[in-house]
Amino acid sequence: MKSYIEECKSIALNPLSKLKSYLEQGVKAIGMVAFFGPNEIVEAAGFLPFGVWGGYGIELDLSKQYFPAFCPSVISIILEQGLNGSLNGLEAVIIPGQTDTMQCLGQNWKSGVKNIPFISIVYPQNRKLECGIEFLESECVHVKEELEKIKGSKITDEEINKTIELYNEHRAEMRKFSELAAKHPNSINNLERNYVYKSALYMKKEDHLKIIKKINEELEKMPEEKYSGHKIITTGLLLDDENILNSLEENNLRIVGDYVAQESIQYNTDVPDGKNPFRRLAEQWANVEGFSLAYDPDLKRGKLISKLAKERGAEGIVYATVKFSDYEEYDMPICVKTVRENGLQAVVFETDQQDNNSEQIKTRIQTFAEIL
Repeated sequence: MKSYIEECKSIALNPLSKLKSYLEQGVKAIGMVAFFGPNEIVEAAGFLPFGVWGGYGIELDLSKQYFPAFCPSVISIILEQGLNGSLNGLEAVIIPGQTDTMQCLGQNWKSGVKNIPFISIVYPQNRKLECGIEFLESECVHVKEELEKIKGSKITDEEINKTIELYNEHRAEMRKFSELAAKHPNSINNLERNYVYKSALYMKKEDHLKIIKKINEELEKMPEEKYSGHKIITTGLLLDDENILNSLEENNLRIVGDYVAQESIQYNTDVPDGKNPFRRLAEQWANVEGFSLAYDPDLKRGKLISKLAKERGAEGIVYATVKFSDYEEYDMPICVKTVRENGLQAVVFETDQQDNNSEQIKTRIQTFAEIL
């Protein structure tokens, strides 16, 4: 099992090397900018949907001409990677207009990154209404048409439906992994758990599916484990900073479940059955819950996290907001209030891909562990 996790680690920590390796094999890739995208259409077209989620240790230079200092660093870093040539080799990027800043990212990309075309997709906030579903359906058709221009041939509904089945199978295995990792807290630590999730963003689904099936098979053979520390649930857009994950390790806090956009949010919701693949993808977006960029007037996120904590035996919640993300800031007070009303402890801190050695965060985690 450890060899499969090492493979995930190598890819998660060096995504651009993995991209280069695919390109050398003749695989063509499309950049899928965070936080949600029509990966199934891209893979059905014969392209690799390659996750573009920023990164650490990247100095901002060229992107400063486009974004102010108070822009979420993940967005600035994505543009920086486009401007400095790190993402050269991609056939195009798909940028979802889910926030004001991401809409600006699309326009800035079009203006500054001339060698990688930009494909837009707008995810509606009135996502559960029929008009919202129809709108997203038309957006998915637009993405397909743009990909057909790059591919030079048609993409059939049958191809997309077949890819959706592959993705749903992968989602089921990832949900299973989340449950099994929670039952084996001594065998899968916080960093290893993250590598498994993160590596999936940079691989063909069938390749990652083979790995995750092997890991799950190994975990299923092992007896359930008792953990001497405290179990926690995490939530936010991103929680892949190794310094923070190491700090959780040092304080004996084990992640046993999450509502993190980069992790379980990608896998919690299957694409429903149907014949029209674009309608199916639009209905999936209507069913997504517990994600700050998916409009939720019923404010279910805190309840969903509390339910998951109860199922997995967690005592506390870590809410990691992305610095300067309004959506996360607005969600936070209500979500934290709900989990506290349900008898759980909660800690909140800001994460920033530009400042990934925050002593303040380490102190907060330490205090949180002592409270638990």
